[in-house]
Amino acid sequence: MKVSFENPDKINALLTITVEEDDYKNDVEKTLKDYRKKANVPGFRPGQVPMGMIKRQFGPGAKMDAINKLIGNEIQKYIADNKVQMLGEPLASEKQEAQDLEKPAPYTFMFDIAVAPEFEIELSEKDTIDYYEITVDDSLIDRQVDMFASRTGKYVDQEVYSEGDMLKGDLRELDENGNTKEDGITVEGAILMPNYIKVDDQKKLFDGAKAGDIITFNPRKAYPESDAEVSSLLKIKKEEIAGHEGDFSYQITQIQRFQNHAIDQELFDQTFGEGAVKDEAEFRAKIAEGLKSQLANDSDYKLLLDIRKYAEDKVGQLTYPDALLKRIMQQNNKDKGQEFIDQNYEASIKELSWSLIRSKLAEQAEVKVNDDDVKEAARETARVQFAQYGMNNIPQEYIDNYADELLKKQETIQNFVDRAIDVKLTEAIKNKVQLNKQSISLDEFNKMMGE
Repeated sequence: MKVSFENPDKINALLTITVEEDDYKNDVEKTLKDYRKKANVPGFRPGQVPMGMIKRQFGPGAKMDAINKLIGNEIQKYIADNKVQMLGEPLASEKQEAQDLEKPAPYTFMFDIAVAPEFEIELSEKDTIDYYEITVDDSLIDRQVDMFASRTGKYVDQEVYSEGDMLKGDLRELDENGNTKEDGITVEGAILMPNYIKVDDQKKLFDGAKAGDIITFNPRKAYPESDAEVSSLLKIKKEEIAGHEGDFSYQITQIQRFQNHAIDQELFDQTFGEGAVKDEAEFRAKIAEGLKSQLANDSDYKLLLDIRKYAEDKVGQLTYPDALLKRIMQQNNKDKGQEFIDQNYEASIKELSWSLIRSKLAEQAEVKVNDDDVKEAARETARVQFAQYGMNNIPQEYIDNYADELLKKQETIQNFVDRAIDVKLTEAIKNKVQLNKQSISLDEFNKMMGE
């Protein structure tokens, strides 16, 4: 077998493999012998079918399989042994001529291979990158306290309606004379929040209302641009609204106001676990501690984005084998047309460039991740998801179990591997470059991040 590799422009390569009969002959013979042992042919005992019959029936397929396997192994071996940084998969070359496997060897197979562009990138103490440290101040802690108190708050009955209250009552459709319409719509226990009414004159009808009061209003006028609001309130389909655009009476049976949970021991226990916090000062200190850890992760994420931008600018525009990469992209998206390639190619190249740069930076920093690092990335995702629902005191066992479930999904594992690499790479670069540290409020940080 002969292998040649041509790479004149450094990014478009042609790998040519010439296969001789001796390269695959033994594998074919072994395969056919195995077929013979298992073949069930009428008139012959198992293992006694004439080899000539086996060759005629199975020989061409066995030969093709052996050659395909041989070529695949040889491509992988050549790429690995010669450290070719291949992008995507090899494609049958456009120069490939048809090979008639019924004729004697040799056979020549040619493959187009996309090769990553060569470039240099290194970050050191000579490089300066901004690092934003988010300040944990009293106003931020106040907001967190309010968030925890809100999550465990409840609705309390009131006598008089004030803005923001929730009403419950009976809704009845009226006729043109203001009387309850015969066979009209009736909704008992209808929930209404006047604060969300879009039109002021309809909203003001509820000012100072008390339980038992009957308010006459027009749902269509109250929500002139929201069929969804009207249909939900009247319990009808959107297409039926046109037949019910008159006034309705609304007799208030209950007025409720949402109240945050008191800042007390019950709230402390619900938030951080029983006995973990004993007074408001400890509660605020515990919140500050959690915020510092969370915001440090946000600062590091922003740093990674800035590292990417800094490194991309330092490397400059990379040259790729565009025509070949588009063929590979089409091969991987056979159900999509040229328009998909045209719309997504540029973005995919941008991500590819960062992937190559990141790999080189990680190699220089000797970043390596193991199974524990990947699982920790999954645990962190679990913690964030629980925290989004106000669940900050989840036992480690639950965190681990949820992380294990996340890692069972093959499509997400690479995301956790990448996240683990990002965490270690960011920490390594933080210790290599000069950080231009800047204090910033959370609001300023979120604004900067476009949130």
